[in-house]
Amino acid sequence: MHVFVTGASGWIGSATVDELLAAGHKVTGLARSDTSAASLDAKGAQVRRGDLDDLDSIREGAATADAVIHLANKHDFDNPAVSDRAERAAVRAIGDVLTGSGRPFLLASGVAGAAQGRVMTEDDRSPFHGPESLRGGSENLALEYVDCGVHTVSLRFAPTVHGDGDHGFIAALVAIAREKGVAGYVGDGANHWPAVHRSDAARVTRLGLEKAPAGTLLHVVSEEGVPTREIAEAIGRGLGVPVASIAPQDAEKHFGWIGRFFASDILVSSARTQELLGWAPSGPSLLQDLDAGSYFRA
Repeated sequence: MHVFVTGASGWIGSATVDELLAAGHKVTGLARSDTSAASLDAKGAQVRRGDLDDLDSIREGAATADAVIHLANKHDFDNPAVSDRAERAAVRAIGDVLTGSGRPFLLASGVAGAAQGRVMTEDDRSPFHGPESLRGGSENLALEYVDCGVHTVSLRFAPTVHGDGDHGFIAALVAIAREKGVAGYVGDGANHWPAVHRSDAARVTRLGLEKAPAGTLLHVVSEEGVPTREIAEAIGRGLGVPVASIAPQDAEKHFGWIGRFFASDILVSSARTQELLGWAPSGPSLLQDLDAGSYFRA
């Protein structure tokens, strides 16, 4: 297939492009910078210049491909409404172009908020609807296009997609521990943090493109939930700093924007995804990755 990938030079996107090319697919990646374009070109992918706000370029990329994998996101944590609006607009642009075509449309989503106090499964629908909700309600918006002849598949990524070179949530926690001189966890640290290795995330994305029926919710998760105290202890070992509990009321003050996420208790099953795709996670666990040391390079 000829696959148009937004976020093609990002953390998950770049691994996904490698996975798709290795499987014999043709890839066109959306690139907003010369550096990103050069990286895609060096891999043998085609390049379409543009970014998440360039809806015309996104529409053209979707129109000329056999499938679309939408992984781009602004990740503006200081002003999340900006990210939410851009995400919803991009999903609508892609969905409108693919309407009636039966072509696959895979989009990045998350696992937050769909289940409280229990393990979240692929049966749980997202509670987020409309432009003012988390991620602009993009998952539910994209799934509406199934009735319009679009082969929508949601990729619900774990909050941590880890590996050497990660600059996401875990890297942020390491930076905070280095700055504060203490590796913190919230409360008793018994709350959980789902995770998946980057290589597994890319593999699920490719298998979802090739195998998942329209309307499928895939859980891109290899570990249901790692206790956050164990994460803090691994960070403490890596940095050689003490580990300490942070009172829940002080979490946002200590951790900043990531505090409200790290205080959440999220448990997610991917059993159905693994069975459907014939996928078994093969990458290292989050704690193994932390103990390998890449997160602690100066």
